[in-house]
Amino acid sequence: MKAAIIILSDPNSEQQESLGRVFNALAAAYDFKEAGKEVKIIFQGTGTRWPSKLIDKDHPAHSLYTAVADKIAGASCGCADVFGAAEDIKKVGLELITDNAVPGTTGLPSYKDLLEEGFTIINF
Repeated sequence: MKAAIIILSDPNSEQQESLGRVFNALAAAYDFKEAGKEVKIIFQGTGTRWPSKLIDKDHPAHSLYTAVADKIAGASCGCADVFGAAEDIKKVGLELITDNAVPGTTGLPSYKDLLEEGFTIINF
């Protein structure tokens, strides 16, 4: 059993739903990690804005974020470019993922590759 957890929610929406989604994504990753299962977290779409928020020690999901930080595969490069998060992703030290060379972008994660590698994709 392997899971790829994709975080798409937008922290800039300032809605409780967005915080709930990222919290539950990280909690799911923690559940897989604690069970010794393979899991990776990918920030995509407006979700590429989350890492710069989650590193703040006062953020309510900070402790959970740090507990699963070793399971973060990175963030979509193309999405980070579009949503203005590329510099923040670099500052927090995450990889910019470019596996899927979508025309007109700097690349995105490949869902095809994840499925071929046996990952179940879970979107938040």
